[in-house]
Amino acid sequence: MASKLHIDRAARTVLAGGIVAYPTEAVYGLGCLPFEHDAVRRLIALKQRSRRKGFVLIAAELGQLDDIVILPERPLRDEILASWPGPVTWSLPARSRMPDWLTGGRETVAVRVTRHPLASLLCRRAGHALVSTSANLSGRAPLRSVLQVRREFGALVDYVLPGALGDLTRPTVIRDGRTGATLRA
Repeated sequence: MASKLHIDRAARTVLAGGIVAYPTEAVYGLGCLPFEHDAVRRLIALKQRSRRKGFVLIAAELGQLDDIVILPERPLRDEILASWPGPVTWSLPARSRMPDWLTGGRETVAVRVTRHPLASLLCRRAGHALVSTSANLSGRAPLRSVLQVRREFGALVDYVLPGALGDLTRPTVIRDGRTGATLRA
């Protein structure tokens, strides 16, 4: 596991408006503060991805999502809460203040309370949910190691948090929080 110094440095980097690469449940992710428009714009350019795609946000705990999404009523609410912390991402109705650069212009935003120890600790130390997108150029395979991230992005990423990936072999499942339907298996 990464040392406290590594995690603190990664948290300071995102709090200063930077982009970090960090291990997640299946692949290395790229992240920044979601409401830091310059950082998100930089991330979109770095990945060479469409602004219309929107982003997944990860959190260490449900409270970090309070200002971001609206949870549905029961019974779907119970299903969502039972899946967290864990490797299920839910597309939920976005709060009115959510900018298009996060939602891709949709009324929803994809969120997850992560169980990955380093990703969760990074969110805790930063005190915020974070953008979490796979570390890769758009359309290419996600990267799965520090070395791959450094080769692909070099100094374009402000900090790379070393650590082990989780035990998934594919990115997390995404489900619709309004219907329960699977959007990405």
